[in-house]
Amino acid sequence: MEELNRLSVEEFRQTGKLPVVVVLDNIRSCHNTGSVFRTSDALLIERIFLCGITATPPNKEIHKTALDAEKSVSWSYIEDTGEAVVRLKAEGYRVLAVEQVQNSISLPAFHPQPGEKIALIFGNEVKGVQQKVIDLCDGALEIPQFGTKHSFNVSVSAGIVLWEIFRKISNLE
Repeated sequence: MEELNRLSVEEFRQTGKLPVVVVLDNIRSCHNTGSVFRTSDALLIERIFLCGITATPPNKEIHKTALDAEKSVSWSYIEDTGEAVVRLKAEGYRVLAVEQVQNSISLPAFHPQPGEKIALIFGNEVKGVQQKVIDLCDGALEIPQFGTKHSFNVSVSAGIVLWEIFRKISNLE
């Protein structure tokens, strides 16, 4: 690990984070939750809110895909996703659902403002982000898709969106 210049958990906690919060809205699969933890660790995401039926660590199924990222990334459980949105807005975050909805912004066209704090809501594997939660958001991001399917797995969506946001905020274009 030293040769890969990997941070220890303590070093990770001390490192500056991207001003991005992930909100998981009723995620059924612990493997998806673990995968989001792992991606969030890799991209220095500030924290994760686990909402509704989304399982919380410690959990062996989350651990299978998180590979200890559940120990490095800060997280909180908030039962009601709408409450998480209200809280994040009060903290100055621009809250965006990642969902296919009317007036969504195509991910390539989205450009975070310098210093902007962003919260991204990823929804249930079958039902997506709850409509009542979408209604509370400042907007929505949509990943362009060109095949016969109309959705990505939630952990894949998180990887795509978080990388794109990381790339743009970090000026890796």
